[in-house]
Amino acid sequence: MKSLSLSDILIVVKQQYKQKGKADMDITKEYQGEQEAKQLNNRISTFISNFKVGSLLNNSGIRKLRGVTPITLFTTIFILPFHGMNFSQGIVKNDALGFKKDTAYEFLRNPRYNWRRFMLFLVTRIVQFFNTLTNEKRERVLIFDDSTYDRSRSKVVELLAWIHDHNSGRNLKGFKMLTLGWSDGVSFLPLDFVLCSSAKAAKRIQGIKKKLDKRTCGYKRRQEAIIKSTEHLEKMVKRVLRLGIRADYILMDSWFSFPSILSVLGKHLPVICMAKDMPKVFYCYQGQWMRLSRLYGKLRKRPGKAKILASVITETKRGQKVKIVFVRHRHKRTWLAVLSTDIDLADEEIVRIYGKRWDIEVFFKMTKHYLNLEREVQLRDYDGIIGHITIAMSRYIFLAYEQRCHDDPRTLGTLFFACSDELKDLSLLEALQRLLSLALNKIRSVGTIAEDVVLAIVDTIMSTAIDILKKNQKLFTNNNVIPVS
Repeated sequence: MKSLSLSDILIVVKQQYKQKGKADMDITKEYQGEQEAKQLNNRISTFISNFKVGSLLNNSGIRKLRGVTPITLFTTIFILPFHGMNFSQGIVKNDALGFKKDTAYEFLRNPRYNWRRFMLFLVTRIVQFFNTLTNEKRERVLIFDDSTYDRSRSKVVELLAWIHDHNSGRNLKGFKMLTLGWSDGVSFLPLDFVLCSSAKAAKRIQGIKKKLDKRTCGYKRRQEAIIKSTEHLEKMVKRVLRLGIRADYILMDSWFSFPSILSVLGKHLPVICMAKDMPKVFYCYQGQWMRLSRLYGKLRKRPGKAKILASVITETKRGQKVKIVFVRHRHKRTWLAVLSTDIDLADEEIVRIYGKRWDIEVFFKMTKHYLNLEREVQLRDYDGIIGHITIAMSRYIFLAYEQRCHDDPRTLGTLFFACSDELKDLSLLEALQRLLSLALNKIRSVGTIAEDVVLAIVDTIMSTAIDILKKNQKLFTNNNVIPVS
């Protein structure tokens, strides 16, 4: 048998150590994963309990008929993406559940369940909580936008239609998801949505398949789907304001910036939207009607590289006065126009408030890419799709709530204010003293340095700090400037 050299022994020991370390690391990761899963489940349970989701389901007509309770089915579907599973993995092929896949499908497809009422009531409670954390002077906004609900691989989905995707510039099979959201500039919450097919029968691949009572929610939502999407805007705003949700402005993209829409929505709240140069939309300026590009050419521009190029108060064909602010495009040698029905707002304020509209774009990306909005379950029933979209949006509501609780220290309640008072009353010298006392105790516990030496170090540091503070205070008094260290 060949004898091993010292270097060979070291290599073998190193490999064994690596294998052991890898095994320990795998066990550690597995343990951490289990703990994170437990914490997540606890957070979800707390959220569902605190906001009484079970009661909201019951009040929305989502009640137990037989077998499993609605809150159990809701929670089971709700947690799927948080555990990295889709509908097939978590429910269809999961034998550990206390119900079969048909129970979950029937839960989603029931046409009598009022999913809109459920989501509105849930969001209203979250908004009330967020309002306690938001300064009264901060603007709350309602945001309208639509996004594609892609079902390109489907053929027999109820009310499936050909729709145009503005981002890719192509037609695809699916729906348009018109969404109304709320934002205070920190958190965004979806309030309501309409899953639109096409108003033109020729573009609808499939029609209405179910014969339903006209009083059911399923029948009413199918009728909504085949109406032009712009006709839903005022109804959605009225529903939200009726529940007492406070908002100061309505924000929209350029697809909704028609004078007829501005005049209708302007009766409820001021509107700020992106204006588009359209050949059939005219504005009155100096007694002449002109389209947006010509209006921009008539205005005097601000000199230099100003971000806001020009602004003007003009009038639409509906006799409504609006203010249009022209902004320099960051990536092209052109301009963007932001329109406001509140003509008293400053130019900078119009641009700043409109910037909050970006929150809804983040919402669409999150729900599609991470919360399984489109690809979790391939339902063909229109009611089932509505139910699933509501649950996917509820996931985002939960995440928005968790993020706000994590980032906003005011969610700590009286503890936050107690800490604030402590920090406010504590002077810089007192803070230094506390830090040095901690350091002194640490050095004493080591016991390798004499007590006299430690006290001498502390005295020297404190004396130097006091001298620096006095010197800076003297400089500030003489020159009335803050010295830069």
